[in-house]
Amino acid sequence: MVVRAYQSADCRALTELFYETVHTVNAQDYTRAQLDAWATGEVDLKAWDASLRAHYSLVAEADGLLVGFGDIDPATGYLDRLYVHRNYQRKGVATALCDRLERAAAGKTIATHASITARPFFEKRGYRVIREQRVERRGVWLTNFVMEKTPCAFGA
Repeated sequence: MVVRAYQSADCRALTELFYETVHTVNAQDYTRAQLDAWATGEVDLKAWDASLRAHYSLVAEADGLLVGFGDIDPATGYLDRLYVHRNYQRKGVATALCDRLERAAAGKTIATHASITARPFFEKRGYRVIREQRVERRGVWLTNFVMEKTPCAFGA
């Protein structure tokens, strides 16, 4: 597996990976209506590209495929997205991405809004739940968790 910097040419493939991951991996914890509200399949590629370029964004490649991606705002420590292809779950992809994303915000408290599905991954990395929250997407309510990892917990 290779982890590299995001390039604008990756954008369409990443939005497709996002959709497929939400609708397969997260299906164990969310209803069909929630999945459809979270990932509609209709994306604004220009907005996604601008957001990914504005952050420190990484892509993981394996077997000739894009198998994961993530991004963080190094100035604030907000880890925005972290998604791994359904066939590459539990193979170290998210760990490799997250290790590098966290290093990019060294010295900051890292915050993320973790799905029910992702919560155990982040807890194993030393993140703690600040609060459970419900967010509205297209008139549908979803549960996620505001989580933080303090700088002293890095490397734990």
